Amino acid sequence: MNILVTGSAGFIGYHTVNRLLSDGHEVVGIDSLNDYYDVDLKYNRLADAGITKKFIHYNKKVAGVKNEAYSFYQLQLEDKSNLQTIFQDHQIEIVINLAAQAGVRYSLINPDAYIQSNIAGFTNILECCRHHHVKHLVYASSSSVYGLNNIFPFSTPHNVDHPVSLYAASKKSNELMAHVYSHLFALPTTGLRFFTVYGPWGRPDMALFIFTKAILEGKPIPVFNHGNMQRDFTYIDDIAEGVVRVMQHIPKPNTAWVQGASDISSSATPYKVYNIGNNAPVQLMDFIEAIESELGLKATKEFLPLQPGDVPSTFADITDLVRDVGYKPAASVQYGVKKFIEWYKEYFRISSS
Repeated sequence: MNILVTGSAGFIGYHTVNRLLSDGHEVVGIDSLNDYYDVDLKYNRLADAGITKKFIHYNKKVAGVKNEAYSFYQLQLEDKSNLQTIFQDHQIEIVINLAAQAGVRYSLINPDAYIQSNIAGFTNILECCRHHHVKHLVYASSSSVYGLNNIFPFSTPHNVDHPVSLYAASKKSNELMAHVYSHLFALPTTGLRFFTVYGPWGRPDMALFIFTKAILEGKPIPVFNHGNMQRDFTYIDDIAEGVVRVMQHIPKPNTAWVQGASDISSSATPYKVYNIGNNAPVQLMDFIEAIESELGLKATKEFLPLQPGDVPSTFADITDLVRDVGYKPAASVQYGVKKFIEWYKEYFRISSS
């Protein structure tokens, strides 16, 4: 199929593109290549997938040198006119929307970036999907939408009307907007609430990257909420596999759905929301211990209070993902941390001795 992956130079986007190419799909990647974090890491992900940096210019098609089935455009989702042209020229059948302004804490200092990318940009994706008769829109939501919910594990039928960051609110907005287009235009949409994704080629603003870098440099690591946190860490290969499997599982209207009495993660329209998590939360201190063990070094810990917009715990209920799609993430934290640190040392040319 002809598949558009937005955010294809991002962490999840890079791995998803590689997974799709291995299955023989034609993939068009889009990324704004903004400087929220190290742009060189984004260029290097693209290079590893066969997209050469020197050929990248805004809104210019770049053909992959490793796989002719992959082409890339530097483009902002807010650029509706050029986005429409890409949909038309490539006859896009499936969209995997992973582009977004990420980060909970950054939303406290630069809210406009979230409105432009996550709201205006997502609106353009919906409009292009509608007018070009896309068969399925799969889009990234986030576990952060659960906000003040304190019922564990987090389940898609739970109420998510109390987010604690603008990032979370923008992701909840995406789910609502997708439902509108599913209802009005019969556009099949599936939202994926990702739970703390980690692994090789990960983001520098995420805990595993921050901790590994600081420990290797002999610097203290920030341990928020004085270590009393747990996360449902989910390995990147499990996420990419889940995205591809869900892509193939196009939602249908739930004819038995009744407003106020049925699961709010589905609808009488072709709409669905799933959690993708490991279904096995890990204490933050145990996560740090796994990093220390793999590095053979002890961390100096700086214990700090819970940060604004953060939550103490996440825990994914994936019952409906297993039931509907037949998929369950399985990688252990020990395995995932080991694979990340192997990549990190190779990428930054750090000797293992």
